[in-house]
Amino acid sequence: MLCIVRGRVQLVMYRDFVARGARKLGLVGYAKNLPDGTVEVLAQGPQEKVEALLARMRQGSMLSRVDAVDAAWREPTGEYGDFRIVW
Repeated sequence: MLCIVRGRVQLVMYRDFVARGARKLGLVGYAKNLPDGTVEVLAQGPQEKVEALLARMRQGSMLSRVDAVDAAWREPTGEYGDFRIVW
C-alpha cells in the first residue's frame, strides 16, 4: 500500500509514530516527508496488518492532525527487509 498523508504531519513525530506501528505489526516499507508538507508511506505485509496500520495512520499521533490519507493498494515488491524512516 502506498499512501500520501495530508494535514499537520511534519515536525510532529508522525513518521516515527507510523514506523513504530508498522514495526509492531511486522510490516516493511518506509515513511518519508515530501516537499509539499505531506508524508508518503509505503507499507507491505499481510493485508489485515496493513489495514491496521492504515487505521492508525488516519488516527494520527498526539501532536499531528491528519486531514486525509490517500491510499493505493499495490502488489508487494519484496525489496524491503524492515520499516524505515527515510530522510
